[in-house]
Amino acid sequence: MSKIAFEGSWVALVTPFIDGKIDCDGLSKLLDLHLDCGTDGIVVCGTTAESPTLSTDEKEFLMEFVAKRVSGRIPLMFGTGGNNTSSAVLLTKRAKDLGADAVLVVTPYYNKPTQGGLVSHFQCIAKATSLPVVLYNVPGRTGVNMLAKTTIELSKEGNIKAVKEASGNLDQMMDIISNAPAGFSLLSGDDAITLPIMALGGRGVISVSGNVAPREVKKLVSLALAGNWSGARDQHYKLLELNRAMFIETNPIPAKAALSMLGLIRDECRLPLVPAQPGTKAELKKILVQMGLLS
Repeated sequence: MSKIAFEGSWVALVTPFIDGKIDCDGLSKLLDLHLDCGTDGIVVCGTTAESPTLSTDEKEFLMEFVAKRVSGRIPLMFGTGGNNTSSAVLLTKRAKDLGADAVLVVTPYYNKPTQGGLVSHFQCIAKATSLPVVLYNVPGRTGVNMLAKTTIELSKEGNIKAVKEASGNLDQMMDIISNAPAGFSLLSGDDAITLPIMALGGRGVISVSGNVAPREVKKLVSLALAGNWSGARDQHYKLLELNRAMFIETNPIPAKAALSMLGLIRDECRLPLVPAQPGTKAELKKILVQMGLLS
């Protein structure tokens, strides 16, 4: 894969399961869908993949399987982060051999490191690989917010090329966009505010909704990148109810329920996550029908 553009519509891919095991047939269907719909990149083993319940062997299997299936036709980002720096370094070192074009590294969860600890953690991981590194800030999941000044400091590292920002803090994102070096990308980590983020200078999204409506998410991001803000705004509102519904329950519960309705995978999560409640499924079905994705 040639140099990656960290922009456009990337999908944070779910991990399909059957009876607790990775469903390779379902995974193949999802990958074929994204190739057909023009998704700009795929994230393997991100939050939406239920990565905390995947073993290291399963993560490596998923990355290698996806890389072989897409065969260089789409850029791949491998989630190698964790709250143990040495373990994250080991998985990051493996990423290139497994077929990854970049790595996504989340802020350590539960430890609640200081900002100085975050800098040292990410620098250690970045030095362990020649691949581009994408930082991932999601304080609602990790218990720690990576401040703008920390992201900006890290953006000056040679192979740290982007940040997935899921803090919801637009003021923080504006600081990053206006002060990071040229060529450093900020990607939305929250589908519902992808358009506002892109209007401020963000370059795209790593999407949950893109699992369910990849063509529609791609259209929104492409219109925004082209500066067609009127068209992007219209597309934003077409996607808004779906974007909200993806978080009625903990991600990826609604996404998996919707994909099951579309006949792509089984509606199965790993404990401690469980399938969506009946009310959530009814709401999802109504939205999918309204969008023309389900008859």
